[in-house]
Amino acid sequence: MDLAPDLQLPSIPEVTLRALEACQREESYRTISEIVSVDTALVARVLALVNSALYRPEAPIKSVEQALLRLGIRRFHTLLLTAALRQLLFELGGDEWQQLRDFWRHSLTTALTARALATLTRYQEPDEAFMLGMLHNIGELIALKTPAPEAQAYYVSHQPEVAAELVTTWGLGAMAADAMRYQQALPNELRDASHLVKLISLATRLALSDAAGIAAATTVFGLNEELTREINRRIANEVSSMAASMGIPLDDDYDGESATRKLKQTILQQAIASQALGLADLQGPTHQVLSETVNSLTLITGLPALCFGHAEDSLVLLSSTAGDTPQFALSAQPGGSVLTEAFTTGQPVSLGTRSPTVLDRQLLSLLRTPSLLAVPVVTGNECPGVFALGTDNANLQTTTELALLFTRQLSASLAEQTPESQDTTQTDEIQQELARQHLRSQIHEVSNPLTIIRQYIYQLRNRLDDTEVQQELDIIRDELDRAGDLLLNMSRSDNAPEDTGSIELNAELKDLSRILEDSLFSDGRSSLNVLLCDHPTTLASDATPLRQIVINLVRNAAESLPEQGGEVLLRTAAPVWQNNRAWVELEITDTGEGIPDQVRNALFSPVATTKGNGHSGLGLSIVKQLIDDMEGIIACRTGHEGTTFRILLPAASDIKNQTD
Repeated sequence: MDLAPDLQLPSIPEVTLRALEACQREESYRTISEIVSVDTALVARVLALVNSALYRPEAPIKSVEQALLRLGIRRFHTLLLTAALRQLLFELGGDEWQQLRDFWRHSLTTALTARALATLTRYQEPDEAFMLGMLHNIGELIALKTPAPEAQAYYVSHQPEVAAELVTTWGLGAMAADAMRYQQALPNELRDASHLVKLISLATRLALSDAAGIAAATTVFGLNEELTREINRRIANEVSSMAASMGIPLDDDYDGESATRKLKQTILQQAIASQALGLADLQGPTHQVLSETVNSLTLITGLPALCFGHAEDSLVLLSSTAGDTPQFALSAQPGGSVLTEAFTTGQPVSLGTRSPTVLDRQLLSLLRTPSLLAVPVVTGNECPGVFALGTDNANLQTTTELALLFTRQLSASLAEQTPESQDTTQTDEIQQELARQHLRSQIHEVSNPLTIIRQYIYQLRNRLDDTEVQQELDIIRDELDRAGDLLLNMSRSDNAPEDTGSIELNAELKDLSRILEDSLFSDGRSSLNVLLCDHPTTLASDATPLRQIVINLVRNAAESLPEQGGEVLLRTAAPVWQNNRAWVELEITDTGEGIPDQVRNALFSPVATTKGNGHSGLGLSIVKQLIDDMEGIIACRTGHEGTTFRILLPAASDIKNQTD
């Protein structure tokens, strides 16, 4: 059965609505792509259109993030808006809404499981595995919107072939097509299949959370039952959390009519704002454009409006739809009025029930209304103007939404008045993101053989009785650990600011913990737990030394745990007051057998360690030096119940106070 590459498929309206709102707010590339990527219909729509003759990509676009980087947010927004309009054509009944919700939950569970397995088994492109997990059962979605029973039965029974055909049409590659085609192969047939095929096949089975999937994990990747069940638990929690954040009920009956009505309203508002803006002359100097558009704003809101332009340090009245436009200029500095507050904050401000200032009263007199709403026009880091709308506080939310849509579209049009700088900025962002993706890919390629070599050395060492050879192998493992640390720092710092001078400890620990869990705690016997305080943990330091400290201490803690397993705990606290200074505290605790007496006496010196006679013992001495360089303090307490390293690092607020 022939399939058009540009399918018209039903989508969960909550996801489409969230994606449109994110585009309208011009959130980051990654945020928008993460939202769109969790809906099969949107993924299919994006991949079909961006790989079509309309956009003519130089090479096939293989992910939503790549599509967004290539198109830019505005063109991507248009693509989403078109997809949303087509969503409104689908009229689903009660049972069909339930089927759509269940389909969404299963495809998202499969995608998240595929990505988790890809990370665990060190597949080069975890995001590719995620995307194919979203698309693997697209035949069910096609059947949902197909009226003929015979056609429905065909799409459901031929899901692998349907998915493989579409993936091929979109140019995602032969391996991706094979992953779709063989997704239902038996586990014992997959032992020597390609990595991607095994990932998708196992993910589809684990998404069902049954005993057969657990057994398949052992057959396909050698994963033990406890680890596999833990993966299932984590994915189930992640799906539940994502559904809750979008307002999609998983346990109760689902009816998308309410979200669809909200989607219709959003699309209508955006269309109205766009149409009204098109009536104004958007060519010429900024103040002229602002002056022209005040009529359009009144047209869509039905409210009188004033337009103020920013010139030097003043706000000047440019135009009005409330009668004659008097000569009116005022200071742009905040003085308590809604107008200057909107200008300085870049956010809409309503008079509401607050006491009006003299300027507020002047504006109310010009507008001849009991209340007013000030909405700024923001382009980049500048605010070229502010609109003041006369209101009566009725339907204030709808008025604010329309005004925001209008000013955001106006801001985008004003930004296009300087295409050279705009295009250069967007091109630089795209190139930087592509370079980061390439660097991460290269680092992964290098990390894989290093991990394999390290594990092989460990196995080889245990088979040898020659102490000198064991020592030499231990030294090699130390150097491999050092190389792995450097790669880890590179992979974490490739998208960080080059020299921020400050870093948030809790945020760094969240990111590092995910990587350390995969590399040091994947055996299912040991666990890494992170307890982060609620207060800010900003340090006056760069990220690189902090990461090296944490990696060294957590690796030491993991290696000190007994064979039957144990726990490593990271805990933060702030602020901590000591010696009349504010500190941020980090504790790293393990449940090992403690540090021997002979090692404790020279704990931070470059001498022998508990890892074995062949280790250089430089790890803790390096940690101590790094902490000293950061003007921090490190202490250790140890015993048979385990070991705790307590680190105090200067809080950024303390450094600022000393400077002041």
